[in-house]
Amino acid sequence: MKNFALLTVLSAFLLSACGGSGQGEIAEINNDWTGNEIKIESFEDEKVQGVTCHMAHFDRSVIDRMRKGDWFENPSNGSISCGITGPVTIGNIARGKGGETVFKQRQSVVFKKLAVRRVYDSENDTIIYLVYSKQVIDGSAKMSIATVPLHGAEVTWTQSQ
Repeated sequence: MKNFALLTVLSAFLLSACGGSGQGEIAEINNDWTGNEIKIESFEDEKVQGVTCHMAHFDRSVIDRMRKGDWFENPSNGSISCGITGPVTIGNIARGKGGETVFKQRQSVVFKKLAVRRVYDSENDTIIYLVYSKQVIDGSAKMSIATVPLHGAEVTWTQSQ
């Protein structure tokens, strides 16, 4: 009986590591009778004040995990939209082609994360946010982008542009 209780607690802990952080959670939309949900989270870019991103992702239910036999993993799908929500102040951001990671969330216990990268397009004065699945072995082509045009917006750079 002790082993069963220990296994139950361990399983609950591991399942909690495979999903949303709960911070900035805006909505949970029930997707089917098994309890699968589409979650919408908001987050602000720490180095670009005045920009808020909303990201949607899929969260598998316990029933779906049992039925499919894949206990410790959520799908890699994600969608993102970002916009100016206040005065824009841009700090010391990476300006290279690779940009920099601004958000990460586990989608499995070990091998998969949902990540958001920010890339600055200086030619078009636009910030681009890319949500994608980051996997150790098999990279995923599932992605979505959002652009935040800065042209015409009142923008303060704390570092020289």
